[in-house]
Amino acid sequence: MMKQPVNTHKVSAYAQAGVDIDSKMSGIEIIKKMVTETTTKGVVGGIGSFGGLFHSPGKEFLLVASTDGVGTKLKVAALAKKHDTVGQDIVNHCVNDILVQGAKPLFFMDYIGTARFDTAIFKDVVAGVCKACKENDCALLGGETAEMPGLYPLGEYDLVGTIVGMVEKKKVITGKDIKPGDVIIGLPSGGLQTNGFSLARKVILDQCGLTPQDLIPGTRYTVSEALLAVHRSFLKPVTALMAKIPVRGMAHITGGGFVDNIPRVLPPTCNAIIDRNSWKVPTVFTFIARQGKVDHDEMYRVFNMGIGYVIIVRAADASAAMSLLTKQRLAPVVIGKIEKGAKKVIYRDS
Repeated sequence: MMKQPVNTHKVSAYAQAGVDIDSKMSGIEIIKKMVTETTTKGVVGGIGSFGGLFHSPGKEFLLVASTDGVGTKLKVAALAKKHDTVGQDIVNHCVNDILVQGAKPLFFMDYIGTARFDTAIFKDVVAGVCKACKENDCALLGGETAEMPGLYPLGEYDLVGTIVGMVEKKKVITGKDIKPGDVIIGLPSGGLQTNGFSLARKVILDQCGLTPQDLIPGTRYTVSEALLAVHRSFLKPVTALMAKIPVRGMAHITGGGFVDNIPRVLPPTCNAIIDRNSWKVPTVFTFIARQGKVDHDEMYRVFNMGIGYVIIVRAADASAAMSLLTKQRLAPVVIGKIEKGAKKVIYRDS
């Protein structure tokens, strides 16, 4: 009688509890090359240390840092089984957040929390992070992957990022120079970006019963294409603009829309007057409003409504700014102006 081969591989108690350390470490080895390709001249050493090292930019510079997450857009990625764009989302979101103060990114660090480590998903997510880091000339300095069964649903994960950038002390943009008469220019978003997905999912997926493969009525794109459109980085066009024209203030239009984000850069004695008829709202937003019976003002509080970034310049510089931004392959729109007031956004639709 032949003897059966003995299985000498012992499954660890930790793996039986839902955490496979060997699988996680194998996955990390796979993505090391991608991470290394984002290295910039400021990086000291490679990945794998307890902390990432980066050369100090010097005394004449200030460091600017920001942390954010992708939010429930990740549920759409899991449903669509498409994970190669959300990594770009988190990097570009954080880049825009520090850009409003005139800062350029130095390095980025990510965090992924999941129930069970999936090498294929993890590789796609990190590939997206690396792609955006390279496009923004930003090093992926390190990160953390936490496997926590019981905290996250199987097949889903959380993605958070932290960015550190720099700006010359004499070039920090705070909004303090904004004055009545200044012009507000809006830059088009790439879609929902990374905000409002709890409401968007409820209306599009739950109430309308659409799947990621279905076309959004009235459009030529699918639910997946519309909802997973990459959060646009405004770094290159805005940096080119700042090199030519004095920018008085900027705002990244994220959660809270115009009402919550623009006042963050307004002086106490100024209002921002926004004309909501000055640009064409993308169909995905009008579809959500109609099908979800969402109030007009609430839509502008939850979503960016097609304007992802706002730049405030002197009226005398507005024409030149519009021309420069157009040359950067954007479609800038004058969406309003600054008036005397009390640090508020007021809609005055034409």
